Amino acid sequence: MLKNIKSYYFIKILFNYTNEKQKLKIVKKNKSLQKNIDINIINYKYFSGRYIIYESKRIGKEYFGDYDDLIFEGEYLNGERNGKGKEYYENGNKLLFEGEYKNGKKNRYGKVYLEGKLFFEGEFLDGKMNGKGKMNDFIKYKSSFEGEYLNDKEWIGTKYDKNGNIIYKINNNKNGTGIGLELYDNCLKKYEGEYLNGKRNWKGKEYYDDGHLKFVGEYLNDFMWNGKGYDPFNNIIYEIKYGKGLIKEYHESTKKLLFEGEFIYDKRHGKGKKYHENGKLQYEGNFLCGRWHGKGKEYHENGQLKFQGEYLYGYKLKGKYYINEKLEYEGEYLYGKKWNGKGYDENGKIIYELIDGNGTSKEYWNNCKLRYDGEYLNGKRTGKGKGYWYDGKLEYEGEYINGIKNGKGKEYFADKLYFEGNFVNGKKNGKGNVYYKDKLIHIYEYLNGKLIKQKNIYSGSCINFWYNDNIRYYCIKYLMIHFL
Repeated sequence: MLKNIKSYYFIKILFNYTNEKQKLKIVKKNKSLQKNIDINIINYKYFSGRYIIYESKRIGKEYFGDYDDLIFEGEYLNGERNGKGKEYYENGNKLLFEGEYKNGKKNRYGKVYLEGKLFFEGEFLDGKMNGKGKMNDFIKYKSSFEGEYLNDKEWIGTKYDKNGNIIYKINNNKNGTGIGLELYDNCLKKYEGEYLNGKRNWKGKEYYDDGHLKFVGEYLNDFMWNGKGYDPFNNIIYEIKYGKGLIKEYHESTKKLLFEGEFIYDKRHGKGKKYHENGKLQYEGNFLCGRWHGKGKEYHENGQLKFQGEYLYGYKLKGKYYINEKLEYEGEYLYGKKWNGKGYDENGKIIYELIDGNGTSKEYWNNCKLRYDGEYLNGKRTGKGKGYWYDGKLEYEGEYINGIKNGKGKEYFADKLYFEGNFVNGKKNGKGNVYYKDKLIHIYEYLNGKLIKQKNIYSGSCINFWYNDNIRYYCIKYLMIHFL
């Protein structure tokens, strides 16, 4: 498995000695030694990087990305972080956390760092702040908190400003009963009121993130039960009785209307309207427990009709789909995917038909641009097809299996061919050609998406070659790691 380890790194290797204690040494790549070194590389498929476990010592390291940035080093048990360890930001340069882990989650005592400075020091349970702790957020919000936490919430303690002056005090019972306070990230109040067993119960007030009152009244197990709601401009806009009523919801930052309609037990339920962030109508129809359910209409962001028909627990069930106000598909859906129906061109002529998810069909982006055009099997892209970028330009042409690139294919950028080769489970495998302006410039060989061999056909300066044509994004995203 040593072929998966990049030779220009200094790798910590653990040697097993029979007559003395195990010793940790730092060794360069050495072919004569590698035959006697046993390194287990596991979980390689879960992220882009390297994951190395030295089983006899229960220590290991995790690396991230094409540049092998160190993201964790510490103790393991059964393939998971267990014991003491250090976690780093993805660039591998700055410490993010140091402390103890249990079953892959932060547990017991630990320290969290932000921009190189201590941010939190205290107790953890199942990955969350639980127990005694102190948070110093002088970088962003110029405040600190010292006391006890419950599931990442400040529960019992005192909040201070940067000069040590008390901002507020919180005193909840350890069983989650009493008077409490919840805050937004900007330290403004989110909720203040009574709790029972860690949930909002009885009297309380809720606020928008700018400090304006959002709701005042009574709660029952975190649900608004009896009270009045306000818009971001302090106008009363709804009244809740026994958990039911008509409600309006607004975007926290833009203050634009997001939803208006019937409401029950903190869920959108009954008739209602949902809006895009640009303020235009997104959906009107029936809701069930917060999901689109029953008859309804869906609209594109430009306000044009997108779908009209029936929904089942948030998924399209049966109806008509429109592109640029013209019928594109009519029929049945299965879990939101076209299943049994017919597709039409701009002139209303039938151009494809699906039977039980088999046949040819088309997919579209939210901006109405074509996303996929090709063959399906059991509702998934299988066979020959073409995939398109968000702007409608060709991205891929070739074979698919179960919705993933598999087989021979071509990839495009800015409508120009840049790669031609084989794919396995969405990753490049085997030999492939890289093109620029329809000219072959490189021959690569891949294994599970990783470059293992290359032959440069073009012999000039790569940097000048790419940048002179103003394709910086293309070079960085696809080729930079091979040339720069």
